[in-house]
Amino acid sequence: MTRLRWQPLTTLVLSVAGLGVATYLTVTHFDKHALTCVTNATFNCEAVTTSPQSEILGIPVAMLGLAFFVPMIALCLPVAWRTARRWVHLARLLLSVTGVGMILYLIYAELFVIKAICLWCSSVHLITFVLFVVIATASPIVLAPGYGDDEELEPAGEPV
Repeated sequence: MTRLRWQPLTTLVLSVAGLGVATYLTVTHFDKHALTCVTNATFNCEAVTTSPQSEILGIPVAMLGLAFFVPMIALCLPVAWRTARRWVHLARLLLSVTGVGMILYLIYAELFVIKAICLWCSSVHLITFVLFVVIATASPIVLAPGYGDDEELEPAGEPV
Protein backbone atom coordinates (compact mmCIF):
# COMPACT_ATOMS: atom_id res chain seq x y z
CA MET A 1 0.00 0.00 0.00
CA THR A 2 1.28 3.45 -0.91
CA ARG A 3 1.96 5.72 2.04
CA LEU A 4 2.24 9.46 1.99
CA ARG A 5 5.51 10.89 3.23
CA TRP A 6 5.71 14.67 3.13
CA GLN A 7 2.09 15.61 2.40
CA PRO A 8 0.66 15.36 5.95
CA LEU A 9 3.34 17.57 7.51
CA THR A 10 3.30 20.01 4.60
CA THR A 11 -0.47 20.48 4.74
CA LEU A 12 -0.38 20.88 8.51
CA VAL A 13 2.35 23.56 8.31
CA LEU A 14 0.45 25.37 5.53
CA SER A 15 -2.78 25.25 7.55
CA VAL A 16 -1.09 26.63 10.67
CA ALA A 17 0.55 29.40 8.61
CA GLY A 18 -2.81 30.21 7.02
CA LEU A 19 -4.44 30.36 10.44
CA GLY A 20 -1.74 32.77 11.59
CA VAL A 21 -2.29 35.15 8.67
CA ALA A 22 -6.08 34.84 8.91
CA THR A 23 -5.85 35.67 12.63
CA TYR A 24 -3.75 38.76 11.86
CA LEU A 25 -6.21 39.87 9.17
CA THR A 26 -9.13 39.34 11.57
CA VAL A 27 -7.44 41.53 14.18
CA THR A 28 -6.73 44.23 11.60
CA HIS A 29 -10.33 44.10 10.38
CA PHE A 30 -11.44 45.34 13.79
CA ASP A 31 -8.35 47.47 14.57
CA LYS A 32 -7.26 49.34 11.44
CA HIS A 33 -4.19 50.73 13.24
CA ALA A 34 -2.72 47.22 13.58
CA LEU A 35 -2.42 46.82 9.79
CA THR A 36 1.06 47.19 8.35
CA CYS A 37 1.49 46.89 4.62
CA VAL A 38 3.16 48.42 1.61
CA THR A 39 1.00 51.14 0.10
CA ASN A 40 1.48 52.36 -3.46
CA ALA A 41 -0.49 52.43 -6.71
CA THR A 42 -0.70 48.62 -6.87
CA PHE A 43 -0.53 47.42 -3.28
CA ASN A 44 -2.94 48.83 -0.72
CA CYS A 45 -3.98 46.51 2.08
CA GLU A 46 -6.13 49.14 3.73
CA ALA A 47 -8.19 49.66 0.56
CA VAL A 48 -8.72 45.91 0.29
CA THR A 49 -9.43 45.16 3.97
CA THR A 50 -11.87 48.07 4.34
CA SER A 51 -13.69 47.58 1.03
CA PRO A 52 -17.29 46.34 0.85
CA GLN A 53 -15.82 43.07 -0.49
CA SER A 54 -14.02 42.52 2.84
CA GLU A 55 -17.32 41.22 4.23
CA ILE A 56 -19.77 38.64 2.97
CA LEU A 57 -23.26 38.83 4.47
CA GLY A 58 -21.81 40.99 7.23
CA ILE A 59 -19.11 38.44 8.11
CA PRO A 60 -15.51 39.62 7.67
CA VAL A 61 -13.73 37.57 5.02
CA ALA A 62 -10.80 37.24 7.44
CA MET A 63 -13.10 35.42 9.90
CA LEU A 64 -14.15 33.11 7.08
CA GLY A 65 -10.43 32.40 6.74
CA LEU A 66 -10.39 31.36 10.39
CA ALA A 67 -13.43 29.17 9.76
CA PHE A 68 -11.50 27.56 6.90
CA PHE A 69 -8.13 26.99 8.55
CA VAL A 70 -9.30 25.70 11.97
CA PRO A 71 -11.03 22.59 10.57
CA MET A 72 -8.32 22.27 7.92
CA ILE A 73 -5.73 21.93 10.70
CA ALA A 74 -7.74 19.08 12.21
CA LEU A 75 -8.15 17.42 8.81
CA CYS A 76 -4.42 17.76 8.08
CA LEU A 77 -3.14 16.21 11.30
CA PRO A 78 -1.02 13.14 10.53
CA VAL A 79 -3.57 10.89 12.26
CA ALA A 80 -6.29 12.25 9.94
CA TRP A 81 -4.14 11.46 6.90
CA ARG A 82 -3.64 7.86 8.11
CA THR A 83 -7.27 7.07 8.84
CA ALA A 84 -9.29 4.65 6.75
CA ARG A 85 -12.35 6.83 7.27
CA ARG A 86 -13.13 7.94 3.73
CA TRP A 87 -15.24 10.91 4.88
CA VAL A 88 -12.16 12.55 6.46
CA HIS A 89 -10.30 12.51 3.14
CA LEU A 90 -13.38 13.68 1.24
CA ALA A 91 -13.97 16.50 3.75
CA ARG A 92 -10.33 17.62 3.39
CA LEU A 93 -10.62 17.64 -0.40
CA LEU A 94 -14.01 19.39 -0.41
CA LEU A 95 -12.83 22.05 2.04
CA SER A 96 -9.73 22.72 -0.08
CA VAL A 97 -11.86 23.05 -3.23
CA THR A 98 -14.14 25.47 -1.37
CA GLY A 99 -11.08 27.47 -0.29
CA VAL A 100 -9.84 27.76 -3.87
CA GLY A 101 -13.29 28.87 -5.01
CA MET A 102 -13.24 31.58 -2.38
CA ILE A 103 -9.77 32.83 -3.29
CA LEU A 104 -10.73 33.00 -6.98
CA TYR A 105 -13.59 35.33 -6.01
CA LEU A 106 -11.31 37.38 -3.74
CA ILE A 107 -8.58 37.71 -6.38
CA TYR A 108 -11.22 38.85 -8.88
CA ALA A 109 -12.49 41.41 -6.34
CA GLU A 110 -8.98 42.72 -5.67
CA LEU A 111 -7.99 43.03 -9.33
CA PHE A 112 -11.21 44.19 -10.97
CA VAL A 113 -13.45 45.71 -8.29
CA ILE A 114 -11.14 47.20 -5.64
CA LYS A 115 -8.23 47.64 -8.06
CA ALA A 116 -5.68 47.10 -5.31
CA ILE A 117 -3.79 44.10 -3.97
CA CYS A 118 -3.25 43.24 -0.32
CA LEU A 119 0.00 41.36 0.26
CA TRP A 120 -1.37 39.75 3.44
CA CYS A 121 -4.44 38.55 1.56
CA SER A 122 -2.23 37.33 -1.29
CA SER A 123 -0.25 35.22 1.18
CA VAL A 124 -3.50 33.53 2.28
CA HIS A 125 -4.40 33.00 -1.37
CA LEU A 126 -1.04 31.39 -2.08
CA ILE A 127 -1.20 29.19 1.04
CA THR A 128 -4.73 28.06 0.16
CA PHE A 129 -3.77 27.28 -3.43
CA VAL A 130 -0.66 25.27 -2.48
CA LEU A 131 -2.70 23.46 0.18
CA PHE A 132 -5.27 22.56 -2.47
CA VAL A 133 -2.60 21.27 -4.88
CA VAL A 134 -1.02 19.03 -2.24
CA ILE A 135 -4.40 17.69 -1.08
CA ALA A 136 -5.72 17.18 -4.63
CA THR A 137 -2.62 15.30 -5.75
CA ALA A 138 -2.65 13.10 -2.64
CA SER A 139 -6.39 12.37 -2.78
CA PRO A 140 -6.19 9.49 -5.30
CA ILE A 141 -3.90 7.69 -2.84
CA VAL A 142 -5.95 8.26 0.31
CA LEU A 143 -9.27 7.64 -1.41
CA ALA A 144 -8.11 4.32 -2.88
CA PRO A 145 -9.79 1.23 -1.44
CA GLY A 146 -7.85 -0.25 1.46
CA TYR A 147 -5.99 2.93 2.41
CA GLY A 148 -5.41 3.63 6.10
CA ASP A 149 -4.45 1.73 9.21
CA ASP A 150 -7.90 1.65 10.85
CA GLU A 151 -9.99 -1.40 10.20
CA GLU A 152 -13.54 -0.20 10.45
CA LEU A 153 -15.18 -2.81 8.26
CA GLU A 154 -17.44 -5.46 9.68
CA PRO A 155 -16.14 -9.02 9.33
CA ALA A 156 -17.58 -10.92 6.37
CA GLY A 157 -20.72 -12.82 7.09
CA GLU A 158 -23.81 -12.22 9.15
CA PRO A 159 -23.76 -9.89 12.16
CA VAL A 160 -23.85 -11.73 15.49
